[in-house]
Amino acid sequence: MTLYVEPSALLKRYVAESDSLDAEAILRSDPDWVSARHSYVEVRRNLTRVLKGNALTAARGSFGLDWERMNVIELDAAVCSSAAGIAEATQVRTLDALHLAAAQKVGGAIATFDGRLAEAARSMGMRVLGV
Repeated sequence: MTLYVEPSALLKRYVAESDSLDAEAILRSDPDWVSARHSYVEVRRNLTRVLKGNALTAARGSFGLDWERMNVIELDAAVCSSAAGIAEATQVRTLDALHLAAAQKVGGAIATFDGRLAEAARSMGMRVLGV
């Protein structure tokens, strides 16, 4: 199976939250991780928002190693066109529509802890791991 890793699931590897262990179990269940190019920006932004000092430096380093092994979906014209249709049909936020279009492109399951994104993914017939 291919696992599309959405930032809300990936962030739990670097920031301790109540469901971090659940996220880690999901991520360990499939070594073939895929995410879209804009996930890099989202994760880095959120790490800076919640961590400081040495914790931030360590988290950035761990994320950098994870990103190097990630299969990255580029936000090309086809993905963006698909995302526009998804946004119109589901009314999800723009970044979420891009995640859903990228996940749809590769098939498999999507790992997310974002309730709105998970609901939209399920409405599209996607297998959702997380929430």
